[in-house]
Amino acid sequence: EVQLVESGGGSVQAGGSLRLSCTASGYTFDDSDENDMAWYRQAHGDECELVSSRSGGGTTYYADSVKGRFTNSLDSAKNTVYLQMNSLQPEDTAVYYCAAEYGTWYGGPCPRPFGYWGRGTRVTVSS
Repeated sequence: EVQLVESGGGSVQAGGSLRLSCTASGYTFDDSDENDMAWYRQAHGDECELVSSRSGGGTTYYADSVKGRFTNSLDSAKNTVYLQMNSLQPEDTAVYYCAAEYGTWYGGPCPRPFGYWGRGTRVTVSS
């Protein structure tokens, strides 16, 4: 059984930083062509937004809204992906979800083409 567990969310003031973690069991984060992953977020009442992703060879993608502020990194030894978030703004407030295995959505918090989802971690940024 694959499980993704996010942690690291919390409340910060604008300009602050947080580092989210996504640790997998039953699934390997290793930047291979088969093991894509992504971070999504969902603000209250809004659709899920793709924040960042990693694909084969460690290629990373960032939404324009977070480019230059967020960094997606992998610690293979810990089987954990991180999302370092700097210069946080109130508009970054959302529940952040980790997703893995690009391809088919089997269910989960966001109807996006990833097979496995964590339960999310909440980030609140106050002005």
